[in-house]
Amino acid sequence: MATAAPKTLWYREPLVWMVILIPLTAVAMGVLILVLAIRSDDGLVVDDYYRQGKQINRVLARDRAAAARGLAGEVEFDSARGELRVRLAAGERPAPPENVEFQLLHATRAGFDKVMVLARAADGAYRAPLPALAPGRWNLQLSAQDWRLVGSLNVPAERRAAVLPAIQ
Repeated sequence: MATAAPKTLWYREPLVWMVILIPLTAVAMGVLILVLAIRSDDGLVVDDYYRQGKQINRVLARDRAAAARGLAGEVEFDSARGELRVRLAAGERPAPPENVEFQLLHATRAGFDKVMVLARAADGAYRAPLPALAPGRWNLQLSAQDWRLVGSLNVPAERRAAVLPAIQ
């Protein structure tokens, strides 16, 4: 007479758990991807891309003007004073503007971008309160009405960066 093998309960079978966990994992990962897609901003999609493309010539003209004037600068993030300081050095140029626009553009997250107007101090440097910056690579853009300088900075490893014309 053969003895019957003892029946095991379903929840003690590894194959059953594998069959259940594979779809549950797929659902959990789908929810995670959905949450990430909703939370992260991919930036503004431009409706009129043709006009945006034509504006590149204006930007290049500003870069050429900065190179022709011999403009260059140094950006310093002074956390002890809580101050952002920009010093311009130039060969031949007209009087420096009273205010310049300074943009801190995060390399991957447009939502972190910061734009500020820097006022020229008595010593010739441009100053503003130091904004809080997320760690990572930041692109810097210093501009006036007719010229533009660019640079980059890795936060928090670097506290100084050079800004130069994009066209040399």
